[in-house]
Amino acid sequence: MIPPPPRWPQPDGSPVSCREKLKTLAENHAELAGMMQDVFEDAVLMGVDEQAMRGILAGMVQALRSPKRAAAE
Repeated sequence: MIPPPPRWPQPDGSPVSCREKLKTLAENHAELAGMMQDVFEDAVLMGVDEQAMRGILAGMVQALRSPKRAAAE
């Protein structure tokens, strides 16, 4: 599994330092990494091309909407 980043940068570049936030970020990272691995493996085992599936997953990340943008609208 992919380890979480050594630091979680805030918009100003400073790292998130709140222990509870860091704990939540680490838990979310582990959960998402596991889920993505499962989805990837299922797709490949069902015959989807590996590179195509990587592109599909990357496209999903690119399509994520920011909650900050939605709040501003």
